Amino acid sequence: MKDRKSKSNLKVVHRNDRAQVKRVLADSGQALLPMLELIEGARASIEELMHEAAVGLVEQLLVLSAQDLAGAKQRGREAGPVLWHGAQRGVIGLAERQLRVQRPRLRDKNGREVRVPAYERLRNHADAATRVRDILIAGVCTRRYAQVLPEAAGTVGVSKSAVSGHFVEASAAQLAQFNERSLIDLKVLVIYIDGIIVNGHHIIAALGVDDAGDKHLLGLSLGASENAQVVKDLLRRLIERGLDATLSYLFVIDGSKALRSAIDEMFGKQARVQRCRTHKLRNVLERLPKTEAAQTKAVMTAAYKLGAKEGMAKLQKQAQWLQREHAGAAALLLEGLEETFTVNALGLPPSLTRCLCTTNIIENPNGIVRRTSRRVTRYRDADMALRWTAAGFIEAQKSFRKIQGVRDLWILETALGRRNSDSDLAEPREAA
Repeated sequence: MKDRKSKSNLKVVHRNDRAQVKRVLADSGQALLPMLELIEGARASIEELMHEAAVGLVEQLLVLSAQDLAGAKQRGREAGPVLWHGAQRGVIGLAERQLRVQRPRLRDKNGREVRVPAYERLRNHADAATRVRDILIAGVCTRRYAQVLPEAAGTVGVSKSAVSGHFVEASAAQLAQFNERSLIDLKVLVIYIDGIIVNGHHIIAALGVDDAGDKHLLGLSLGASENAQVVKDLLRRLIERGLDATLSYLFVIDGSKALRSAIDEMFGKQARVQRCRTHKLRNVLERLPKTEAAQTKAVMTAAYKLGAKEGMAKLQKQAQWLQREHAGAAALLLEGLEETFTVNALGLPPSLTRCLCTTNIIENPNGIVRRTSRRVTRYRDADMALRWTAAGFIEAQKSFRKIQGVRDLWILETALGRRNSDSDLAEPREAA
């Protein structure tokens, strides 16, 4: 009678009601005495005991679920539409592994298998792939994945191939989510575009900054930044997802001509483009000996702090001085010169120009991509490289903060013609 009473109590226990669970355990506390003896005798760890208790609880729940369909097992009872048909081993999903249990089997009068609802719900845990992805991103390799799990009898599903399968499932789903989600409600002002090479595969990333100063990963695409068609395809998808191509944006890019032509074709002449000054400095200085490099760096750094006309005039004069002995460096200094002063021409304050004149904001996540994928020793194809890159960017996005100078973003909005109402102009946006 006591066993039947315990089973009936279990039926009414809500999974989130700890008070009821405690009352049920108090009513049948004698069942816990063997566990208490094992703990006090130091013959079992709490992980092992909890594991075995979980197996027993799950198996009991499966029996109760089967009873809802077939009724309790009882000799002499008239057979109903659903019949008991023994038991067999089954597997249910936990947070990061799988567990072997004994599950009941049911059949109808025609001999067809009848599914036990509780088992169908538990056997494929919805969060398993996500949990596996988080563990691998944290730096655990697939070969050592089992070492992060509690050591208990009956665990399965921790093989290298099973872990890889879960990661493929989760990372592919996240990549699709980020490359397909709507951008209609996102008021983007700045778009950074840069490339990263992962195991020889070129991947283009687009990152946006909205009017509140928050950063958002907009999309990823396979292909080199030197390929204009690949960049155009990425920008076209952003437009299809809701980015308004009729508005003016500030694009921050490196010196790629393909990037520049793609922006012109997809967004027209209203797009404002800022060339990365860090790339420009590096490209010019690496073509000069140390003595001239130090002096040229000082001139370029000072020129970037001036107004657009004054700064360009200063660098043109420096290029004339370099032309005689370092023609290559002089040509690089003058190439795209006007677009290295776009933020100056827009009249932006120094608080904003520090982060809007370089591609550092999008290059920093690239470092996290390399860190999270450092244990990957063999990429099977370009899609695998893309999925790992997406996983790294998603991990980086968790630590994204507002850009510097967020209080002055209203100045950029005004310069881009994006603040037309008097109320907007009267109330500069404050940092959250």
